[in-house]
Amino acid sequence: MTRTLPLLSALGLSLMLNTLSAQATGLTSQRSEFGKLDDGTAIDKITLTNSHGMQASVLTWGGVLQSLVVPDKHGKPADVVLGFDDIQGYRANPTVYFGATIGRFGNRLADGKFSLDGKQYQVPQNDKTNALHGGTQGFDKHVWKAEAVKSNGWVGVKLTYVSVDGEMGFPGTLTTQVTYSLNEKDELRIEYHATTDKPTVLNLTNHSYFNLAGAGNGDVLKQVAMLHAAHYTPVTEKLIPTGELAPVAGTPMDFLKPTPIGKNIHADHPQLKFAEPKQGGFDFNWALDTGGDVKQLAAQVSDPESGRRLQLYTTEPGVQFYTSNFLDGSVHGKGGKIYSHWGGFTLETQHFPDAPNQPNFASTRLDPGKAYTQTTLLKFSAQ
Repeated sequence: MTRTLPLLSALGLSLMLNTLSAQATGLTSQRSEFGKLDDGTAIDKITLTNSHGMQASVLTWGGVLQSLVVPDKHGKPADVVLGFDDIQGYRANPTVYFGATIGRFGNRLADGKFSLDGKQYQVPQNDKTNALHGGTQGFDKHVWKAEAVKSNGWVGVKLTYVSVDGEMGFPGTLTTQVTYSLNEKDELRIEYHATTDKPTVLNLTNHSYFNLAGAGNGDVLKQVAMLHAAHYTPVTEKLIPTGELAPVAGTPMDFLKPTPIGKNIHADHPQLKFAEPKQGGFDFNWALDTGGDVKQLAAQVSDPESGRRLQLYTTEPGVQFYTSNFLDGSVHGKGGKIYSHWGGFTLETQHFPDAPNQPNFASTRLDPGKAYTQTTLLKFSAQ
């Protein structure tokens, strides 16, 4: 007697093929408990791994990229993002934003205020008079739901957080999804998707601090950066944009050609003093020349010693290059290592700071029926 097996549904077949594809290429995903909050809520860590030894670990706390292990030119792996070994570290250091998913509004809002359709909204001020990274309880200080995802050649985790109407002063109930995915090309992709039921403003980003020599292995001043941006947005002494798009030519902000991060960091330039009054530093938004084309290289940083190179691609119009100016050696990170002054750099892909209050900047408004989307790709290699 001949037995007939039931036909797989198209969805079932697709899922099976994607799973087999991921397994065949050595891509894996593992979920473990990272710790518990004071109320007993479990915080999970999802670790994505490829066959080359690259590994990305993501937390359900704050959508944090907790670890990113990348081989050097000799194949020796090192964790290249700053962070902590336990949940207590993140709770005890709420203002450093290591690896965090930032929202609702990344970067600064002047006086914590913005207007929408004639109504003014107030976000709690947490950076002197500014609202920084969504206020006192931004997306980085909430628990996200995590779901394993796989697609052809990628393994990942999709995180979801629902921000209720009025949270931190922002209008509308906002549903946000952030998906971290890893492939065999040593690429980490971060995709964002958000919808709202009322008009609101939104500017999402990831706040990882990178040190390509390995987190906690000194400063990043000898690492070499290149930003494909001929203009940046100058700021006032309160670090709020003036509204101008200024050329980088002839300033320390010129990274159009590969330049060691520390080459001009001590330059006698008022913008550097605004960012770090004592010694100078970078904490500015560069207006990218890539036009939102994720296939065009937006930024690159390399470490001459280890050979590691990070290349950044994004759909966003700007990137905040920040040199961890306010790390002072008092923060002890993973493995007990001290994170020194200038011990990391960020590449926060974004719309421009204070955009709701700056009529010349691209809008950050999101309306019902529309979707906010962003894709940022981090490609690693060793030379």
